[in-house]
Order: sequence, then C-alpha cells, then structure tokens
Amino acid sequence: MDIFEKIKTDKGNIGQYQKQAHGYFAFPKLEGEIGPRMRFRGKEVLTWSLNNYLGLANHPEVRKVDAEAAAEWGMAYPMGARMMSGQTNKHEELEKNLADFVGKHDAFLLNYGYQGMVSIIDCICGRNDVIVYDSEAHACIIDGVRLHMGKRFVYAHNDMDSLRKQLEHAAKLTATTKGGILVITEGVFGMSGDMGKLDEIVRFKDEFDFRILVDDAHGFGAMGKTGAGTPEHFGVSDKIDLYFGTFAKAMAGIGAFVAGDEDICNYLRYNMRSQTFAKSLPMPMVIGALKRLELIRTKPELRERLWTIVNALQGGLKTMGFNLGATNSPVTPVYLSGSVNEGTNVVMDLRENYNVFCSIVVYPVIPKGQLLLRLIPTADHTLEDVEYTIKAFADVRKKLEDGKYSTTQFAEVVR
Repeated sequence: MDIFEKIKTDKGNIGQYQKQAHGYFAFPKLEGEIGPRMRFRGKEVLTWSLNNYLGLANHPEVRKVDAEAAAEWGMAYPMGARMMSGQTNKHEELEKNLADFVGKHDAFLLNYGYQGMVSIIDCICGRNDVIVYDSEAHACIIDGVRLHMGKRFVYAHNDMDSLRKQLEHAAKLTATTKGGILVITEGVFGMSGDMGKLDEIVRFKDEFDFRILVDDAHGFGAMGKTGAGTPEHFGVSDKIDLYFGTFAKAMAGIGAFVAGDEDICNYLRYNMRSQTFAKSLPMPMVIGALKRLELIRTKPELRERLWTIVNALQGGLKTMGFNLGATNSPVTPVYLSGSVNEGTNVVMDLRENYNVFCSIVVYPVIPKGQLLLRLIPTADHTLEDVEYTIKAFADVRKKLEDGKYSTTQFAEVVR
C-alpha cells in the first residue's frame, strides 16, 4: 500500500474529527493580549485554557525585559549549537540559578520541553537498562520510552502496589542484564491534576536500587513553599535524582531544563543528541527566563494569588457537586457524563452563549461516556471570573442532564 493512501484512510484517533473540529475544537485561534479575557471568533471570551499559572506572560517587567533583550541581541544570537559556538555567560547563569532554585548541584538548559524529555530518556538509558513508568505519563515520556531499546514496565497510575511489582520484575531482569533501573513519573499530571506520589516512590529506594526522573512541567513555579516544584511540596527534593521542568507553564516562555548531580548533567551536555545537534536557545529567551525565574523567587504573592483562585474555583465547583477527580494542583478537570456529540454541544454552548472558553477531552482520549472539561486557573483571574464560571457550569450541567444536548448531531461549526 502507498504510505500516503494509508494516511488518507486512517487519520488517527483525533484526526478523524478534523473536518468538524478544525478551527473550533482543535486549533482554535485565541487573539489579543494574553490573559483571562481574549477574543475567539470575533468576540471576547473568559479564557480558562492557558498554562500561564503566575500571569507572567504579560507581566510588565517580563514584557520590558523581553523587548529590551530582543532589541539588543536580536533573535539569532548566539548562532550554532552550544557545544560548538552557541555558549554564553547568560546561558550558564540561567543554569546556575535554576539549579540553585530547585536544590540541585547543576542544571542543563534545553531548547524545548517535549523534545528534552524524549532525549533525556534516550541518553540516560541503554539496552541493558529497564524503565519503570506511570501509566498516565505524558506523551513526551511515552515517546522517550518507545525509543528505549531495552525492557520497560508500566505501573498502574499512582498505584504503589503495582509499582512494587514492576520494580520486582525490573530488579530480576537487571540482575541478569547488569543494567540499571530508571523510574519515571510526573510531579503533577497535566490532565488529571493529581500529583505523583513522590514521597512514597522514594521510599522504595530502601528496598530497590533505582534512580528517579520527575517530569514537573506543571509543578515547577506553582507547587511547593517557594515554587521549587512538587519535590519541594513533598519535602523530598534531595531524593529526586533528575528533576525536569519547562518554561512553558509557570514561566510563560520557551525552553526547559534538567537538574541533578554535576557529573550527570555534564554527561547530558556531551551526549544528548537533541542539544548537541540543535541551535542554542536564543539570547532574548534566556534573558527573559532569568527575569521570570527572578519573579518566581522574589514575588511569592504571584503564587498566593494563583492559589486563591485555585481554591475558590475548585472549592466552589465541589460545593456544587461537580466531580474534579483527584486533583490536588492548579489543574482543574471537571468530569461529566455524556457522548462525544453532547460534549461538543456543551462546549459550543459555553463558548457561544456564556462566553466561557475551556478545553474539552472526549473519547478516544478518555473512556466512552465520559467528558472532561479542563480548566487552568491563573493568578490573573478574579474571584468574579470564578463565580461566573461556576454558574455557567451549573447551567450547562443541568441542560446536559435534561438531555438538551443530545437532540443535535455532531456540531458543525460555520467558519
């Protein structure tokens, strides 16, 4: 079969809805200044879908530094990969500051989060090593694991009995292969909002010989007393061997980093192919990240405002009887029951009649009969935004339960 013909007949789990979804449910265009209120299809909407936890995307100090750095350096400097010609004092300064903040000896700056996680796994693990990972790990972890040429075992999400069994399997296997074991989990799971049980996982180190890599994309900057992430929240930062954070969430930027012991970070510097053969992160992004990190460290009121909104939103929804699953982070999933058809009509009603914009997840990403509306609160939202949104959700839930969304077919959106 011609490979293109195969693609035309099998568009993939999400791609099968391309015709109906594009431009509205998928690839929507939010326009205007980044914030709680943006424009969607020509009108203002209250936006709950931006990973801008601390409101830094449009913080005046951030905007000023971004503009000044772009004017001074342009978007090209430094040219080349860091190993060859792309190294600067600012890149090194950012790495040092990141390492200090998360309590590690060293950190290695990465161009992108997704690419970075894939490459860390590929670099660290050889064919004799075994990976043990959470079943709800992010796609970047799954893709990194798929590159692994050795064995891998998956444990049921946050199930410590399941983890123990997989560690036992891994220990038996590595006794033969003479390899090592890498456990991978997320600090905060980005879809469900619950935290990886880092405090319980690290206790297994007393019984099993393994290293742990934590993807804390949604935890860095938002979790912990100082914002140093989920390990700080649990008080186990010193027990985490490799800590991974991105700039795309609380930092509202581009880039990522991995932090750990100096010898491990140096190994990654000299062996991580996605960085060795990729252009260095442009100077304005590095200088902008330094300013964002400074604000995270020096303005705890940003995190306090975030949690005021989180607590009001989640507490209010729970009081109204909504199912938020097991979230214990800012990520706020709202679970409803209904068909894909009903789910699309719920979202259209929210956007068109209530001017509330949030993301929806339906089958086949989650089981049939379930709908997931995902809200991301930020420090820029107000308590009035929360109150209005809770009322809107109560209205659409009533309509859903009354069957008012089941009378129309899959919503066709006029573009």
